[in-house]
Amino acid sequence: MKLTIGFSPCPNDTFIFDALVNGRINTKGLQYEAVMEDVQTLNEWAIEGKLDVTKISFGVLPLVLKHYLVMDSGSALGKGVGPLVIHKNKIPLLDINFCTIALPGENTTAHLLFAMACPDATNKIFMRYDEIEDFVLQGEGSNHAGVIIHENRFTYQEKGLHALLDLGNYWEEKTTSPIPLGGIVVKRTLEIGTQKEVELQIRESILMAYMEYPRLSIFVKQHAREMSEHVMRSHIDLYVNEYSRSIGSVGQEAIIKLLNIHQKIYTGKEVKPDEVFLTAAN
Repeated sequence: MKLTIGFSPCPNDTFIFDALVNGRINTKGLQYEAVMEDVQTLNEWAIEGKLDVTKISFGVLPLVLKHYLVMDSGSALGKGVGPLVIHKNKIPLLDINFCTIALPGENTTAHLLFAMACPDATNKIFMRYDEIEDFVLQGEGSNHAGVIIHENRFTYQEKGLHALLDLGNYWEEKTTSPIPLGGIVVKRTLEIGTQKEVELQIRESILMAYMEYPRLSIFVKQHAREMSEHVMRSHIDLYVNEYSRSIGSVGQEAIIKLLNIHQKIYTGKEVKPDEVFLTAAN
């Protein structure tokens, strides 16, 4: 059986899926067609139900639940891993309301967290995450700000930029939960046995990656050519952790909190775990 599987070229995703998509574990008759795109593209495709298995931002989860369930393995949650609000100058946070803010996609977790923390900052534009630093740098005076994710957390200071707010810390102070950034979802229409097998194989792929770590595979390196190995490892260490192996009850609770905040803002309807998670639904 052939399945399409979407994930980003970022080191945390290639680290997780390397063994799975490159035949380094026993996939028991399942064949994976890897589709690598930025997270906003994957979010948009998930709204359409395009891929069988895909990485998404948890911020888009309410819009894709009709097609997908969240799997227990492969997610990115944790403490101190949230998006950062950046600017060329160390301005007061309230001044962000007068800026044009670049965000890495309308349906990202970064946008949802920013909307929670800075509800009056409404002059927003959306672009690829790796274009945001340059947008901020090119702004005249103090009129450009941005929200950065992924490896840009490790590079913004080298470009003379300043962090005004850590949205991960903001979330943790408000909820006491780890921040749910992104997860892996599977099509509801697949057979339960197939869904479960994919979940197990993603976990096995992660374990294989850790058996070889800190050595970085060719697959990880070739998709992160502009990064140093130090930045690649920092990226993996930050975003791949115990919640990647299993979100568990703590991770599920954090995701439900994020979902209910989104639903409160947009629909007023709460969601239940058995509507969201593969483990709860089956």
